[in-house]
Amino acid sequence: MLYRKFVHRIEDFLLNEPHKILLVNGARQIGKSFLIRYVGKKMFRNYVEINLKEDSEGMRIFADVKTTNDFYMQLGALAGNKLGRRDNTIVFLDEIQSYPHLMTMLKFLNQESRYTYIASGSQLGVALAQTASVPIGSIAIEEMYPLDFEEFLLAMGCSEETIKGIRIKFIAGEALNESLHNYMLQHFKLYLLVGGMPEAINKFLENRNIAHVRNIHRDIHALYRVDASQYDKDKKLVIRKIYDLIPSNMENKKKRIVVKRIETTTGHKQFSDYADEFEYLTNSGIALSVQAISNPKFPLLESQSKNLLKLYLNDVGLLTYLLYGNNINAVLKDENSVNLGSVYESVVAQELHAHGFPLHYYDNKQKGEVDFLVDDYTNLTVLPLEIKSGKDYTVHSALDNFINT
Repeated sequence: MLYRKFVHRIEDFLLNEPHKILLVNGARQIGKSFLIRYVGKKMFRNYVEINLKEDSEGMRIFADVKTTNDFYMQLGALAGNKLGRRDNTIVFLDEIQSYPHLMTMLKFLNQESRYTYIASGSQLGVALAQTASVPIGSIAIEEMYPLDFEEFLLAMGCSEETIKGIRIKFIAGEALNESLHNYMLQHFKLYLLVGGMPEAINKFLENRNIAHVRNIHRDIHALYRVDASQYDKDKKLVIRKIYDLIPSNMENKKKRIVVKRIETTTGHKQFSDYADEFEYLTNSGIALSVQAISNPKFPLLESQSKNLLKLYLNDVGLLTYLLYGNNINAVLKDENSVNLGSVYESVVAQELHAHGFPLHYYDNKQKGEVDFLVDDYTNLTVLPLEIKSGKDYTVHSALDNFINT
Protein backbone atom coordinates (compact mmCIF):
# COMPACT_ATOMS: atom_id res chain seq x y z
CA MET A 1 0.00 0.00 0.00
CA LEU A 2 1.27 3.46 -0.92
CA TYR A 3 1.89 5.75 2.05
CA ARG A 4 -0.53 8.67 2.08
CA LYS A 5 -0.38 11.53 4.56
CA PHE A 6 -4.13 11.94 4.24
CA VAL A 7 -4.70 8.71 6.17
CA HIS A 8 -3.82 10.55 9.37
CA ARG A 9 -6.30 13.34 8.54
CA ILE A 10 -9.11 10.79 8.24
CA GLU A 11 -8.12 8.93 11.39
CA ASP A 12 -7.76 12.11 13.45
CA PHE A 13 -11.13 13.37 12.30
CA LEU A 14 -12.95 10.14 13.13
CA LEU A 15 -11.33 10.09 16.58
CA ASN A 16 -11.69 13.75 17.49
CA GLU A 17 -14.73 15.14 15.62
CA PRO A 18 -17.69 13.03 16.75
CA HIS A 19 -20.25 15.72 15.98
CA LYS A 20 -19.53 16.23 12.28
CA ILE A 21 -19.41 14.19 9.08
CA LEU A 22 -16.21 14.28 7.04
CA LEU A 23 -16.55 14.92 3.30
CA VAL A 24 -13.41 14.12 1.32
CA ASN A 25 -13.24 16.12 -1.89
CA GLY A 26 -10.86 15.60 -4.78
CA ALA A 27 -10.49 14.52 -8.38
CA ARG A 28 -11.30 10.99 -9.43
CA GLN A 29 -8.53 8.37 -9.49
CA ILE A 30 -6.44 9.93 -6.70
CA GLY A 31 -7.23 7.21 -4.16
CA LYS A 32 -10.00 8.71 -2.00
CA SER A 33 -12.16 5.60 -1.85
CA PHE A 34 -9.20 3.30 -1.23
CA LEU A 35 -7.99 5.33 1.75
CA ILE A 36 -11.44 5.72 3.30
CA ARG A 37 -12.07 1.99 2.86
CA TYR A 38 -8.71 1.19 4.48
CA VAL A 39 -9.30 3.45 7.49
CA GLY A 40 -12.96 2.48 7.88
CA LYS A 41 -12.21 -1.24 7.99
CA LYS A 42 -9.32 -0.69 10.39
CA MET A 43 -11.18 1.50 12.88
CA PHE A 44 -14.70 0.01 12.87
CA ARG A 45 -15.99 -3.51 13.30
CA ASN A 46 -18.84 -2.88 10.85
CA TYR A 47 -18.01 -1.25 7.52
CA VAL A 48 -20.68 -0.38 4.93
CA GLU A 49 -19.91 1.20 1.57
CA ILE A 50 -22.48 2.64 -0.85
CA ASN A 51 -21.32 3.89 -4.24
CA LEU A 52 -23.97 6.47 -5.09
CA LYS A 53 -22.69 7.05 -8.61
CA GLU A 54 -23.20 3.37 -9.41
CA ASP A 55 -26.61 3.56 -7.79
CA SER A 56 -27.60 6.62 -9.84
CA GLU A 57 -26.65 4.76 -13.03
CA GLY A 58 -28.28 1.48 -11.99
CA MET A 59 -30.91 0.57 -9.40
CA ARG A 60 -31.44 4.17 -8.18
CA ILE A 61 -32.30 2.90 -4.72
CA PHE A 62 -31.45 6.23 -3.08
CA ALA A 63 -32.82 8.50 -5.80
CA ASP A 64 -36.20 9.08 -4.14
CA VAL A 65 -35.09 9.04 -0.52
CA LYS A 66 -36.75 12.04 1.16
CA THR A 67 -36.45 11.35 4.89
CA THR A 68 -33.95 9.71 7.20
CA ASN A 69 -36.42 6.86 7.72
CA ASP A 70 -36.44 6.28 3.96
CA PHE A 71 -32.65 6.27 4.03
CA TYR A 72 -32.42 3.81 6.92
CA MET A 73 -34.89 1.47 5.22
CA GLN A 74 -32.88 1.37 2.00
CA LEU A 75 -29.59 1.10 3.88
CA GLY A 76 -30.95 -1.76 5.98
CA ALA A 77 -32.10 -3.61 2.87
CA LEU A 78 -28.56 -3.49 1.49
CA ALA A 79 -26.51 -4.00 4.65
CA GLY A 80 -28.80 -4.90 7.53
CA ASN A 81 -26.49 -7.55 8.98
CA LYS A 82 -23.56 -5.09 9.01
CA LEU A 83 -25.30 -2.30 10.90
CA GLY A 84 -24.62 -1.88 14.59
CA ARG A 85 -24.13 1.28 16.65
CA ARG A 86 -22.43 4.58 15.97
CA ASP A 87 -19.31 3.54 17.85
CA ASN A 88 -18.78 0.35 15.85
CA THR A 89 -20.39 1.06 12.46
CA ILE A 90 -19.21 3.40 9.73
CA VAL A 91 -21.21 4.07 6.57
CA PHE A 92 -19.18 5.33 3.61
CA LEU A 93 -21.21 7.28 1.04
CA ASP A 94 -18.97 7.34 -2.02
CA GLU A 95 -19.53 9.79 -4.91
CA ILE A 96 -22.19 11.63 -2.91
CA GLN A 97 -22.30 14.42 -5.49
CA SER A 98 -24.45 12.06 -7.58
CA TYR A 99 -27.36 12.80 -5.21
CA PRO A 100 -27.28 16.44 -4.03
CA HIS A 101 -30.42 15.85 -1.92
CA LEU A 102 -28.40 13.48 0.27
CA MET A 103 -25.98 16.32 0.98
CA THR A 104 -28.81 18.12 2.77
CA MET A 105 -29.82 14.94 4.58
CA LEU A 106 -26.34 14.62 6.14
CA LYS A 107 -27.36 17.21 8.73
CA PHE A 108 -30.22 15.06 9.97
CA LEU A 109 -28.30 11.79 9.77
CA ASN A 110 -25.62 13.43 11.87
CA GLN A 111 -28.13 14.72 14.42
CA GLU A 112 -29.77 11.34 14.83
CA SER A 113 -26.35 9.82 15.37
CA ARG A 114 -27.38 6.27 14.54
CA TYR A 115 -24.11 5.45 12.74
CA THR A 116 -20.81 7.12 11.96
CA TYR A 117 -20.73 8.52 8.43
CA ILE A 118 -18.03 9.56 6.00
CA ALA A 119 -18.54 10.70 2.41
CA SER A 120 -16.43 11.47 -0.64
CA GLY A 121 -16.94 13.10 -3.99
CA SER A 122 -15.11 14.42 -7.00
CA GLN A 123 -17.36 17.40 -7.63
CA LEU A 124 -18.49 18.48 -4.18
CA GLY A 125 -18.11 22.16 -5.01
CA VAL A 126 -20.53 21.75 -7.89
CA ALA A 127 -22.89 19.58 -5.83
CA LEU A 128 -22.98 22.02 -2.92
CA ALA A 129 -23.90 24.81 -5.32
CA GLN A 130 -26.90 22.70 -6.39
CA THR A 131 -27.88 21.78 -2.83
CA ALA A 132 -31.00 23.51 -1.55
CA SER A 133 -29.76 23.62 2.05
CA VAL A 134 -26.07 23.16 2.72
CA PRO A 135 -25.61 21.38 6.08
CA ILE A 136 -23.29 24.00 7.59
CA GLY A 137 -22.09 22.97 11.01
CA SER A 138 -22.72 19.29 10.38
CA ILE A 139 -20.00 18.63 7.80
CA ALA A 140 -16.31 19.33 7.36
CA ILE A 141 -14.79 19.26 3.87
CA GLU A 142 -11.18 18.15 3.46
CA GLU A 143 -9.34 18.31 0.15
CA MET A 144 -7.27 15.38 -1.11
CA TYR A 145 -4.73 15.45 -3.94
CA PRO A 146 -2.52 13.11 -5.97
CA LEU A 147 0.66 11.91 -4.26
CA ASP A 148 3.12 14.74 -3.72
CA PHE A 149 6.86 14.34 -4.33
CA GLU A 150 7.60 13.32 -0.76
CA GLU A 151 5.00 10.54 -0.92
CA PHE A 152 6.45 9.46 -4.27
CA LEU A 153 9.92 9.22 -2.71
CA LEU A 154 8.57 7.01 0.05
CA ALA A 155 6.88 4.80 -2.54
CA MET A 156 10.21 4.49 -4.36
CA GLY A 157 11.93 3.24 -1.22
CA CYS A 158 13.47 6.44 0.13
CA SER A 159 13.46 6.39 3.94
CA GLU A 160 11.70 8.90 6.16
CA GLU A 161 15.04 9.56 7.88
CA THR A 162 16.61 10.59 4.58
CA ILE A 163 13.74 12.96 3.81
CA LYS A 164 13.94 14.39 7.33
CA GLY A 165 17.69 14.93 6.93
CA ILE A 166 17.20 16.73 3.60
CA ARG A 167 14.63 19.01 5.21
CA ILE A 168 17.06 19.88 8.01
CA LYS A 169 19.74 20.67 5.44
CA PHE A 170 17.37 22.88 3.49
CA ILE A 171 16.28 24.86 6.55
CA ALA A 172 19.92 25.36 7.52
CA GLY A 173 20.81 26.49 3.99
CA GLU A 174 23.31 23.66 3.56
CA ALA A 175 24.00 21.79 0.33
CA LEU A 176 23.51 18.05 -0.06
CA ASN A 177 26.49 15.88 -0.96
CA GLU A 178 26.74 15.19 -4.67
CA SER A 179 25.55 11.57 -4.56
CA LEU A 180 22.42 12.38 -2.58
CA HIS A 181 21.75 15.41 -4.76
CA ASN A 182 21.94 13.25 -7.91
CA TYR A 183 19.72 10.61 -6.31
CA MET A 184 17.04 13.18 -5.52
CA LEU A 185 17.30 14.81 -8.95
CA GLN A 186 16.88 11.45 -10.69
CA HIS A 187 13.79 10.65 -8.64
CA PHE A 188 12.39 14.12 -9.26
CA LYS A 189 12.65 13.50 -13.00
CA LEU A 190 10.91 10.16 -12.56
CA TYR A 191 8.14 11.97 -10.70
CA LEU A 192 7.74 14.32 -13.66
CA LEU A 193 7.12 11.27 -15.84
CA VAL A 194 5.02 9.13 -13.52
CA GLY A 195 3.19 11.84 -11.58
CA GLY A 196 1.11 11.31 -8.45
CA MET A 197 -1.80 9.13 -9.56
CA PRO A 198 -1.76 6.00 -7.34
CA GLU A 199 -2.49 3.57 -10.18
CA ALA A 200 0.32 5.03 -12.29
CA ILE A 201 2.81 4.80 -9.43
CA ASN A 202 1.81 1.23 -8.58
CA LYS A 203 2.21 0.23 -12.22
CA PHE A 204 5.67 1.84 -12.35
CA LEU A 205 6.71 0.03 -9.18
CA GLU A 206 5.46 -3.22 -10.68
CA ASN A 207 7.54 -3.25 -13.87
CA ARG A 208 9.26 0.12 -14.43
CA ASN A 209 7.64 0.18 -17.89
CA ILE A 210 6.75 3.75 -18.82
CA ALA A 211 4.58 2.57 -21.73
CA HIS A 212 2.29 0.79 -19.25
CA VAL A 213 2.22 3.92 -17.08
CA ARG A 214 1.25 6.00 -20.10
CA ASN A 215 -1.69 3.69 -20.77
CA ILE A 216 -2.99 4.57 -17.33
CA HIS A 217 -2.42 8.28 -17.96
CA ARG A 218 -4.34 7.96 -21.23
CA ASP A 219 -7.30 6.33 -19.49
CA ILE A 220 -7.41 8.88 -16.66
CA HIS A 221 -7.20 11.80 -19.09
CA ALA A 222 -10.03 10.30 -21.16
CA LEU A 223 -12.10 9.80 -17.99
CA TYR A 224 -11.66 13.45 -17.01
CA ARG A 225 -12.84 14.54 -20.45
CA VAL A 226 -15.90 12.29 -20.22
CA ASP A 227 -16.71 13.71 -16.78
CA ALA A 228 -17.31 17.08 -18.41
CA SER A 229 -20.33 15.65 -20.22
CA GLN A 230 -22.01 14.99 -16.88
CA TYR A 231 -22.02 18.65 -15.89
CA ASP A 232 -24.21 20.47 -18.36
CA LYS A 233 -25.24 19.16 -21.78
CA ASP A 234 -25.11 22.69 -23.20
CA LYS A 235 -21.62 23.41 -21.85
CA LYS A 236 -19.90 20.04 -21.93
CA LEU A 237 -18.12 20.68 -25.24
CA VAL A 238 -16.88 24.04 -24.01
CA ILE A 239 -15.56 22.50 -20.78
CA ARG A 240 -13.76 19.83 -22.78
CA LYS A 241 -12.26 22.45 -25.07
CA ILE A 242 -10.94 24.50 -22.14
CA TYR A 243 -9.50 21.35 -20.57
CA ASP A 244 -7.88 20.29 -23.85
CA LEU A 245 -6.34 23.76 -24.25
CA ILE A 246 -4.47 23.65 -20.93
CA PRO A 247 -1.23 22.09 -22.25
CA SER A 248 -1.04 24.43 -25.27
CA ASN A 249 -1.85 27.48 -23.13
CA MET A 250 1.13 26.61 -20.96
CA GLU A 251 3.43 26.69 -23.97
CA ASN A 252 2.50 30.32 -24.60
CA LYS A 253 4.64 33.08 -23.15
CA LYS A 254 1.92 34.36 -20.82
CA LYS A 255 0.27 30.95 -20.21
CA ARG A 256 -3.02 32.67 -19.45
CA ILE A 257 -6.44 31.61 -20.66
CA VAL A 258 -7.18 33.30 -24.00
CA VAL A 259 -10.95 33.59 -24.43
CA LYS A 260 -10.94 33.79 -28.22
CA ARG A 261 -9.30 30.36 -28.42
CA ILE A 262 -12.18 28.66 -26.58
CA GLU A 263 -14.93 29.13 -29.15
CA THR A 264 -14.78 30.17 -32.79
CA THR A 265 -18.01 32.12 -32.61
CA THR A 266 -18.53 35.56 -34.07
CA GLY A 267 -19.76 36.96 -30.78
CA HIS A 268 -17.64 38.99 -28.39
CA LYS A 269 -17.57 36.78 -25.34
CA GLN A 270 -15.87 37.96 -22.19
CA PHE A 271 -13.82 36.08 -19.63
CA SER A 272 -16.77 36.21 -17.23
CA ASP A 273 -18.91 34.29 -19.74
CA TYR A 274 -16.90 31.17 -18.94
CA ALA A 275 -16.82 31.54 -15.15
CA ASP A 276 -19.01 28.45 -14.63
CA GLU A 277 -16.82 26.32 -16.89
CA PHE A 278 -13.62 27.39 -15.11
CA GLU A 279 -15.28 26.74 -11.76
CA TYR A 280 -16.34 23.26 -12.82
CA LEU A 281 -12.80 22.29 -13.86
CA THR A 282 -11.30 23.50 -10.60
CA ASN A 283 -14.10 22.28 -8.31
CA SER A 284 -13.91 18.81 -9.82
CA GLY A 285 -10.18 18.79 -9.08
CA ILE A 286 -8.97 18.06 -12.61
CA ALA A 287 -7.45 21.52 -13.09
CA LEU A 288 -5.61 23.96 -10.85
CA SER A 289 -6.34 27.67 -11.20
CA VAL A 290 -3.76 30.37 -10.58
CA GLN A 291 -5.20 33.82 -9.97
CA ALA A 292 -3.45 37.02 -11.02
CA ILE A 293 -2.42 39.55 -8.37
CA SER A 294 -2.62 43.25 -9.13
CA ASN A 295 -1.00 44.47 -5.92
CA PRO A 296 1.52 41.98 -4.48
CA LYS A 297 0.97 42.77 -0.84
CA PHE A 298 0.06 40.54 2.08
CA PRO A 299 -2.57 39.09 2.21
CA LEU A 300 -2.79 38.20 -1.48
CA LEU A 301 -6.51 37.46 -1.35
CA GLU A 302 -7.26 41.17 -1.12
CA SER A 303 -5.87 41.93 -4.57
CA GLN A 304 -6.51 38.87 -6.73
CA SER A 305 -8.08 39.31 -10.15
CA LYS A 306 -10.56 36.75 -11.41
CA ASN A 307 -10.28 37.93 -15.00
CA LEU A 308 -6.65 36.87 -15.49
CA LEU A 309 -6.38 33.15 -14.95
CA LYS A 310 -3.94 30.35 -15.60
CA LEU A 311 -5.00 26.71 -15.56
CA TYR A 312 -2.71 23.76 -14.90
CA LEU A 313 -3.47 20.04 -15.04
CA ASN A 314 -3.84 18.48 -11.61
CA ASP A 315 -1.04 15.96 -12.22
CA VAL A 316 2.34 16.48 -13.87
CA GLY A 317 2.36 12.89 -15.13
CA LEU A 318 -0.72 13.61 -17.24
CA LEU A 319 1.05 16.65 -18.70
CA THR A 320 4.24 14.82 -19.69
CA TYR A 321 2.09 12.07 -21.20
CA LEU A 322 0.30 14.62 -23.39
CA LEU A 323 3.50 16.46 -24.33
CA TYR A 324 6.01 13.65 -24.83
CA GLY A 325 4.14 10.34 -24.92
CA ASN A 326 6.51 7.40 -24.32
CA ASN A 327 9.65 9.43 -24.99
CA ILE A 328 11.34 9.55 -21.58
CA ASN A 329 14.52 11.26 -22.80
CA ALA A 330 12.78 14.62 -23.07
CA VAL A 331 12.65 14.67 -19.27
CA LEU A 332 15.40 12.30 -18.11
CA LYS A 333 18.21 13.55 -20.37
CA ASP A 334 17.47 17.28 -20.55
CA GLU A 335 17.24 17.33 -24.35
CA ASN A 336 18.34 20.74 -25.58
CA SER A 337 15.45 20.93 -28.06
CA VAL A 338 12.83 20.53 -25.31
CA ASN A 339 11.70 23.39 -23.09
CA LEU A 340 10.57 21.93 -19.78
CA GLY A 341 9.40 25.26 -18.37
CA SER A 342 5.70 24.35 -18.40
CA VAL A 343 6.46 20.97 -16.82
CA TYR A 344 8.41 22.52 -13.95
CA GLU A 345 5.74 25.15 -13.40
CA SER A 346 3.09 22.41 -13.30
CA VAL A 347 4.90 20.35 -10.69
CA VAL A 348 5.42 23.43 -8.51
CA ALA A 349 1.72 24.32 -8.81
CA GLN A 350 0.84 20.74 -7.88
CA GLU A 351 3.12 20.78 -4.82
CA LEU A 352 1.93 24.17 -3.59
CA HIS A 353 -1.70 23.11 -4.00
CA ALA A 354 -1.13 19.81 -2.18
CA HIS A 355 0.37 21.68 0.76
CA GLY A 356 -2.56 24.05 1.09
CA PHE A 357 -1.25 27.19 -0.61
CA PRO A 358 -3.74 29.19 -2.72
CA LEU A 359 -2.19 29.70 -6.16
CA HIS A 360 -1.38 33.24 -7.33
CA TYR A 361 0.98 34.86 -9.83
CA TYR A 362 2.09 38.41 -10.55
CA ASP A 363 2.16 40.03 -13.98
CA ASN A 364 3.11 43.66 -14.58
CA LYS A 365 3.77 45.18 -18.00
CA GLN A 366 6.71 47.18 -16.72
CA LYS A 367 8.18 44.74 -14.18
CA GLY A 368 7.45 41.39 -15.80
CA GLU A 369 5.87 38.20 -14.48
CA VAL A 370 6.60 36.19 -11.35
CA ASP A 371 5.34 32.62 -11.66
CA PHE A 372 3.94 32.14 -8.14
CA LEU A 373 3.29 34.20 -5.04
CA VAL A 374 2.50 32.74 -1.62
CA ASP A 375 1.56 34.41 1.63
CA ASP A 376 4.25 34.29 4.30
CA TYR A 377 2.16 34.29 7.48
CA THR A 378 5.20 34.25 9.74
CA ASN A 379 6.57 37.55 8.47
CA LEU A 380 3.27 38.95 7.14
CA THR A 381 4.73 39.41 3.69
CA VAL A 382 4.70 37.78 0.25
CA LEU A 383 7.14 35.16 -0.97
CA PRO A 384 7.79 35.16 -4.76
CA LEU A 385 8.74 31.99 -6.66
CA GLU A 386 10.35 32.08 -10.09
CA ILE A 387 10.55 28.73 -11.89
CA LYS A 388 13.43 28.09 -14.30
CA SER A 389 14.16 25.02 -16.42
CA GLY A 390 17.26 25.77 -18.50
CA LYS A 391 20.77 27.05 -18.11
CA ASP A 392 19.53 30.64 -17.89
CA TYR A 393 18.40 30.08 -14.30
CA THR A 394 20.67 32.94 -13.20
CA VAL A 395 18.60 35.37 -15.28
CA HIS A 396 15.43 36.39 -13.42
CA SER A 397 14.82 40.07 -14.08
CA ALA A 398 11.12 39.92 -13.12
CA LEU A 399 12.03 38.40 -9.75
CA ASP A 400 14.73 41.03 -9.22
CA ASN A 401 12.29 43.81 -10.06
CA PHE A 402 9.74 42.34 -7.69
CA ILE A 403 12.17 42.11 -4.79
CA ASN A 404 13.48 45.62 -5.39
CA THR A 405 9.99 47.13 -5.48
